[in-house]
Amino acid sequence: MRRWEHEDVLDAAQARLDRSPGKMIQRRCTVEHVFGTLKSWMGTTHFLTKTLKHVGTEMSLQVLAYNLRRMMNILGIEGTMKAIRLVGA
Repeated sequence: MRRWEHEDVLDAAQARLDRSPGKMIQRRCTVEHVFGTLKSWMGTTHFLTKTLKHVGTEMSLQVLAYNLRRMMNILGIEGTMKAIRLVGA
């Protein structure tokens, strides 16, 4: 029998889920939506860059765009611009 060297991490995560099944529902409502949206924005393609450093940068830009879009939807364009000016001051 063979196991992945980090299989214990998966076992521990599964044990936590078994103890608190409601946590997965909460995760689906909060975290999974963001990843689904980002995946939709990227289309059916994969990351456009190679190497972990560059992929990390690409992902960071996607997350920044997502957060800015959320801010604009919540505060409106004028409110977002005002908030950005306050942070820069």
